[in-house]
Amino acid sequence: MNNLSAKLTNPIVKAVVNALANGDPKAWFSLFTADAELYDDGNKLDFVKWSNGVLKNHEHFTSIGVDDNGLTLYGRYHSDQWGDFSTYFKIHLNKENKVIRLEVGQAN
Repeated sequence: MNNLSAKLTNPIVKAVVNALANGDPKAWFSLFTADAELYDDGNKLDFVKWSNGVLKNHEHFTSIGVDDNGLTLYGRYHSDQWGDFSTYFKIHLNKENKVIRLEVGQAN
């Protein structure tokens, strides 16, 4: 993950990507608000349930691009459950630099 995280300019986004890649629930959940929202391909899902699934399935970016002042990520993604595919993460931060909303989905 070190070579990928070098592209990440926002320290919170970098911490999110590293917590995901390391499958670290303590680090992951500490970056989000207690009422964080998750949208997967536009559908609102249970954030905690989804998070536990991606952390358990060793999900991580295998290549990464950055846009939107470092808050939007896109690239190749690996999941032990779903295989390899293109995806995006759009991260919304509150004034305290906690993730309040995470939008994910398959990228074209």
